[in-house]
Amino acid sequence: MQARNRLQAKRARHDTRAWQVKRRERTRQLIELGGLIAKADLIELTGDDRAVILGLLVEAAATLRGEGREQQLTLWRRRGRRAFGSSLSADATSN
Repeated sequence: MQARNRLQAKRARHDTRAWQVKRRERTRQLIELGGLIAKADLIELTGDDRAVILGLLVEAAATLRGEGREQQLTLWRRRGRRAFGSSLSADATSN
């Protein structure tokens, strides 16, 4: 019975049906986006208040719908790249 379950699990991991592949890609994307929220320290800073986190994201989306879209994207992109850079150098020094 266990061998059969393992075989089914192995097959599921290697399932290449289009809907399975799309589902895995979406799951990976959602996990990565959640990681960005954690990396930005929003979970701790908001006390894991999901309404606040969603409010922040809705506010960002509203900003991107405005006239200063390109300028705001440039600013946030720079900040994001700096944050990635600082976390990479912090990871290197902690290893």
